[in-house]
Amino acid sequence: MTSHTPKLRICHLGKYYHPFRGGIETHVQSLAQAQVDAGSAVTVACINHRDRNGSDVWSSRTTKTPTVKELDGDVRIHRFGKLATLARFDFCRGIRQFLYEASSKYDLLHLHVPNPSMCVALASTRPQIPIVVTYHSDIVKQRFIRKPFRFIESCVFSRVSRIIVATQAYRDSSSVLKKYQRKTTIVPFGLDLSRFKTSSPQSQEFERKLRVKAGGDPIWLCVGRLVYYKGTEYAVRALAKVPGRLMIVGGGELQPSLLELAKQLGVSDRIDWYPNLDDEQLRGAYAAATALWFPSIVRSEAFGLVQVEAMASGCPVINTSIRGSGVSWVSLDNVSGLTVPIQDSEVLAAASRRLLEEPGLRDRLSRGAVHRAESCFEIHDMTQKTMDVYESVLERKFERVIVPRPLPQSHETQIEFAGSQTR
Repeated sequence: MTSHTPKLRICHLGKYYHPFRGGIETHVQSLAQAQVDAGSAVTVACINHRDRNGSDVWSSRTTKTPTVKELDGDVRIHRFGKLATLARFDFCRGIRQFLYEASSKYDLLHLHVPNPSMCVALASTRPQIPIVVTYHSDIVKQRFIRKPFRFIESCVFSRVSRIIVATQAYRDSSSVLKKYQRKTTIVPFGLDLSRFKTSSPQSQEFERKLRVKAGGDPIWLCVGRLVYYKGTEYAVRALAKVPGRLMIVGGGELQPSLLELAKQLGVSDRIDWYPNLDDEQLRGAYAAATALWFPSIVRSEAFGLVQVEAMASGCPVINTSIRGSGVSWVSLDNVSGLTVPIQDSEVLAAASRRLLEEPGLRDRLSRGAVHRAESCFEIHDMTQKTMDVYESVLERKFERVIVPRPLPQSHETQIEFAGSQTR
């Protein structure tokens, strides 16, 4: 596109970035790509979660990773090498120097939290350009770092220009955000939904394989890391009370205990474990699934972007009513899916049986899911509202045309940009 204004230079400060699978990472990639298409120059600074062999080592306390610069489409990615990790805090080389130089390279920093490493670096460097924050969730469980991080966070938040939060429910329930109500703007997360409205030969083939393996039985789908707040335990327990197969997409520290639980319940032979799926396979999984099970249990789950992916694919969602979270607002009960209490596998199973037994229910919720995704969670709206926040902070007018683009099919297509080095 031809812009009549100077190109806006944006730097997102994330924790990790694609191909790391997580809600924050999906959001940052979607927003960064859309901003590039709107005419901005975008850099994402984050921590490198992969070692020199390309293995995912984000959860390792001692494995070092290299510093890498590369391109994701036209988005520049600067992955800082990790030296060690303690209580989810990554010690990295080069972040402070990067931020010291940021004032001369960028017009604005966009910080995504929780993000202890970037917050500590910001508190100590104090860049002289505006900072916008997207507040993805509170730190709920990690008591070891919660109090010291709250102090560091307050040092940073006292200087930021605006704080974006995705839902009214989360803003009103967060003790942190209550201190910054006058700085807060609500911008629901969005995705390029066109990726989920069409299928490819690859996604169709994966869908076919899943259906053949299920033999005509229902397919229940869980997508997310195997960590405590995802509540995957209750999906495994629910499977013992419903027919069909359960696909669990994601890896994590709880997989051994979940495998043991499945064995104890006698459902091991009806669970398929996938540490990761590529984009095409994931589309096929949404198309094959009877419903997405989203049994998260605490406010660490603030939104749940995979719900939007499923809804856009016409896959109803069975989620949970987490007090103070936006999860049950994203997919509405009896509109785009069903909502059940937290930590209740009996009710999760009963809701699933309703989809199988109540005539027309699943088809109605499928249509409702697509309509809600298209009405509330398109990338256009999120990007435009975010640019409006930038405009208010910088008091500048920007080109208003947003040209959406599908996300890259594979990280393997990314290339290193000129002048980059791996250290």
